[in-house]
Amino acid sequence: FPKKAVVFFEVEILDAKTKDKLCFLDKVEPNATIGEIKSMFHKSHPQWYPARQSIRLDPKGKSLKDEDVLQHLPVGTTATFYFRDLGAQISWVTVFLTEYTGPLVIYLMFYFRVPFIYAPKYDFTTSKHWVVHLACMCHSFHYVKRLLETLFVHRFSHGTMPLRNIFKNCTYYWGFAAWMAYYINHPLYTPPIYGEQQIRLALIIFLFCQIGNFSIHIALRNLRPPGSKTRKIPYPTKNPFTWIFLLVSCPNYTYELGSWLGFTVMTQCLPVAFFTLVGFIQMTVWAKGKHRSYLKEFRDYPPLRSPILPFIL
Repeated sequence: FPKKAVVFFEVEILDAKTKDKLCFLDKVEPNATIGEIKSMFHKSHPQWYPARQSIRLDPKGKSLKDEDVLQHLPVGTTATFYFRDLGAQISWVTVFLTEYTGPLVIYLMFYFRVPFIYAPKYDFTTSKHWVVHLACMCHSFHYVKRLLETLFVHRFSHGTMPLRNIFKNCTYYWGFAAWMAYYINHPLYTPPIYGEQQIRLALIIFLFCQIGNFSIHIALRNLRPPGSKTRKIPYPTKNPFTWIFLLVSCPNYTYELGSWLGFTVMTQCLPVAFFTLVGFIQMTVWAKGKHRSYLKEFRDYPPLRSPILPFIL
């Protein structure tokens, strides 16, 4: 049988803003992916490495995925794509490690009352209230857990994010850690009004939610094989902490909220309550976005689920 002739594509890449032609690629194979086209484009424009590129079909459209195949896209044999510069990129792992190491170190500086924070007579003194020491252990545990999860548990669907995000994220996490730590470790700090009962209840809530959060992260990790970007519907596993998946799309955020509510009750500290509120608002935005994308992507998505709070939100 005569071999079927391969129809090669011609690809032109225009600037999404100015519509200037940036690159013309001749004889591109039909099974080439957007990721491969980005690599070809990078050869002619070394300043724009693949992670920095957004390639789209329409100047104001959505970015195409790296795994999208040329011949499966709604383009002719002469394909026109539009390029946008996403700016300098940084890996998610680097961002997470930086934003989580800061609160851990900053909080401990206040806990040990290093000089120039409180009055000189309090330098390197320790609090007489056991809740202050417990709060330090809980706060440190939380961020050590996050660091270990970043290194050994999380699988990121996107390798990078804009460099500017690291400054925004660090300002948020580091700033709140300093504000909370200043008041909790202050020499004039007063323990919660209901004493030991309040602290013990809060500790149970905190630890329960930390275990729950970790359980969800493990369940989500097991959904995605190493090196893949495939997305599946998360379902409850044998672990009882994952059964909340029956009612909520993003239980990792539900448990995270619970942890910080527990920490708020434990310390009875206004800056902690404010951090919890701001975090809840941000996590609700993320949860709603993820919930919407689940509904859009999976026609058989469980209808009972809410984004973050069962039956409410």
